[in-house]
Amino acid sequence: MTTPDLTAVVAATHDIWMRTNDLIGQSLAEHQMTPATFQALWVIDPDEPPPSMKLMAERLYCNAPNLTFISNQLVDRGLVERAVDPDDRRSRVLVLTARGRQVRDELVRATLEKTPLAVLSAVELRQLSALLQRVAGPDGQPAANAQFSGGPSSI
Repeated sequence: MTTPDLTAVVAATHDIWMRTNDLIGQSLAEHQMTPATFQALWVIDPDEPPPSMKLMAERLYCNAPNLTFISNQLVDRGLVERAVDPDDRRSRVLVLTARGRQVRDELVRATLEKTPLAVLSAVELRQLSALLQRVAGPDGQPAANAQFSGGPSSI
């Protein structure tokens, strides 16, 4: 059952996402990036092993053809390279280039400076983070006890 509070939270979450994309639009344009290509760059954590294409598709909630299209754009801009997955030679991983790390850092910094969430205090951000992690679950997947109804399966 959908409640007014749930509807308000989903609407606010969507609004924050859309406003953030709008506020970083100039920064994205400077690097010839779209929100989708930036999102792909964002989920490649430079402190983790390079993600496989399968893992990237899971992180971005997209299918293989869409991921190929997005990753081709990143490769063409010199931000990532495809390499053989050392754990599965049949698979490919996406490796950030030095330029990719620099652009990623710049865009993440711009996003964190411009997001509407930046007005929250440290305490409020910790509270919000705890709530969002409860919903998303520890591995980014919906928590087993999270109940969603009355709306799209992916927001």
